[in-house]
Amino acid sequence: MAQIIKKGPSWMVRVSIMGDDGKQHKKSKSGFKTKDAAKFYANQMELQKSTGGLALDSKTLFPDYFKSWFDLYKRSNVTERTALTYHQVYNALKQYLNVPVEDIDRRRYRQFMVDFGSNRAKSTVSKFNSLIHACVKDAMYDGVVHKDFVASTDLVFDKDKTRKVDYLSIDEIKKLVNYLIKTRNAHFTSKYMILTAIYTGARLGEIQALTWNDIKSNTISINKSWNETTLDFQPTKNESSNRTISVDDQLIALLKELNFNKKQIFVSQYHTVPTSAAVNKTLRESLKACHINRRGFHFHSLRHSHVAYLLSQGVDLYAISKRLGHSDITTTSRVYSYMIDEYKNLTNNQIIKALGKLSSV
Repeated sequence: MAQIIKKGPSWMVRVSIMGDDGKQHKKSKSGFKTKDAAKFYANQMELQKSTGGLALDSKTLFPDYFKSWFDLYKRSNVTERTALTYHQVYNALKQYLNVPVEDIDRRRYRQFMVDFGSNRAKSTVSKFNSLIHACVKDAMYDGVVHKDFVASTDLVFDKDKTRKVDYLSIDEIKKLVNYLIKTRNAHFTSKYMILTAIYTGARLGEIQALTWNDIKSNTISINKSWNETTLDFQPTKNESSNRTISVDDQLIALLKELNFNKKQIFVSQYHTVPTSAAVNKTLRESLKACHINRRGFHFHSLRHSHVAYLLSQGVDLYAISKRLGHSDITTTSRVYSYMIDEYKNLTNNQIIKALGKLSSV
């Protein structure tokens, strides 16, 4: 059990931890203003020990703290793909910020941002920064750090590597939809999956996982995803990804052509759900057949095209955010800022033209 010791006007916590050498080592932290605060910290240290985590203090190297924090608080709740992102953050910290937690301040973190972000895309830097910030906020709660050195730190990134969201024009969407409908074959379900993405904006894994229980008269329920590695269902990307999407009669009618599949909707004649590679191959072939030249356009770009179409039709950004399964509208605004600006400029031009028609003088 952790020891709680009175040290002058404050309290100290001391706990024994088994080191890599097989010996017991003492870890301590002092400066707690109340005994209750010390007890709370002691309980957290004991919880970390019981769950296999390390009881870390401010002298621990920050990458090691981040890894332990992920193992204890995040690993059980994230997908394999998301876990890989956390591991990439850990590697970045090992390379650029491999210093004790207690030595990090805003100035040092800013230098990390410059070193790491100067040759990376904005999306990568923003994602890494948000994961690090979550860790730091928990470290503050645990009493390991006393100031949030991530807050208010400007992002540094390479504008040349920051990709604009790629999407199809309205005419291109219509051309692709007509081609897919005319050439569809119920035994090869990739084209049906592409149509579903265009009509719903759903992610590939969400579409792969759809079953007939998810289909109603005019809605599709997104409540799980598909893991291509394990060939099994898995939770959606996050809680907000669980949603119900309104769809039109045409898509429902197209999907019903596949009702000979008793469980998953998009099982092909090979008795498997088409993989990402297979669907993207079909997408590239379909774009080529439609004479649409989009280098690097992939399945997830259909999600962007869905957003572009809804924006062109004047659909509210909040409604789009809910349809996509984003946790809040800020995510939608950030991901689609370039596209939103494009439509804003287009709308402004339409307004100016309309105002110019008010007077015939």
